[in-house]
Amino acid sequence: MTASENDHAEIKFLDMQAVVGITKHIGGFESTNELLSLCHIEQAQEVLNIGCGIGVGSAYIAKKYGCHVVGVDISERMIQWSRQRAKEERVEPKVEFRTADVLDLPFEANRFDVVFAESVLIFVEDKAQAIRECVRVTKPGGQVGLSEGFWTVQPSPELLARVKVAVGPCVPTIEAWQALWEASGLQERVVRTFQVDARTELKSRIQWIGWRWLLRAWGRAFRLYFTHPEIRQSIKDQFDVPTEALDLLGYGLFVGKKQE
Repeated sequence: MTASENDHAEIKFLDMQAVVGITKHIGGFESTNELLSLCHIEQAQEVLNIGCGIGVGSAYIAKKYGCHVVGVDISERMIQWSRQRAKEERVEPKVEFRTADVLDLPFEANRFDVVFAESVLIFVEDKAQAIRECVRVTKPGGQVGLSEGFWTVQPSPELLARVKVAVGPCVPTIEAWQALWEASGLQERVVRTFQVDARTELKSRIQWIGWRWLLRAWGRAFRLYFTHPEIRQSIKDQFDVPTEALDLLGYGLFVGKKQE
């Protein structure tokens, strides 16, 4: 969906984020830094950020590590936000953004030193194909890294249905993620798991996005809440998810090296 403030057919979780200009991933700033460290980002020259959202991660990597970053997202509106973020962060020469689907990445094989995604594959049905694409475009000896959510305990059918209405992700169990990672063909595989803490999540999200950007996004959300019924319903659906869902949610860092 190409989202705009005047074009709302049915607003789902990701569509709403694109309209408002906000993005998030489980674990926030701390998990990103740990994931990048595990991927040996300091050695990378070219990095692919899958599901770049509003471009926070891509701009951060380009600024801190000086490497060239390519950010892709399935939403054209997110790509527009990413370009704006890169301009505000003054890293435009070091980043580029394009619309792309993780299931069919428009890049040649063996191109990137590091390929990573954060809270992206939980929204993808065919996770095995998505991982294969990540591995395909990674250089031999390069690193693939994921930060993704999982159910620590399978929710009840009722709770699962409410989560899917509000957010729509295809969240697997940790056992399912581990099986996918073992089948990836990557070497030196690392899996680290964490419990989600709501208070830490909020603090880290603010740190990650930044107050200035966040306040503008909240302002857009507030205005759209009162002017667009679809946005209003999407927000209500998200607040309708019981807090017990967070108690059953964890996230994992999955890193592996492509065979040389």
